[in-house]
Amino acid sequence: MTQQVPPVLPLAPVERIIRKAGADRVSEGAGIELAKVLEDYGLEVSREAITLAKHAGRTTVKEEDIRLAVARIKKV
Repeated sequence: MTQQVPPVLPLAPVERIIRKAGADRVSEGAGIELAKVLEDYGLEVSREAITLAKHAGRTTVKEEDIRLAVARIKKV
């Protein structure tokens, strides 16, 4: 039996996102699954933004790095 690692994101805000999209009720499993998806996407964007910041000679990731990273990931 493998142990599942809980998502980093708190479930309450993730469940609010699902309700904001129009759901009347949200199961805990749905919140956990969306939190995992959001975390995975956030890590992908963050890694790309870090690469962009390093390419620019910076150690600080800026807002523009995040925006450009999202744009680059969407094109792939």
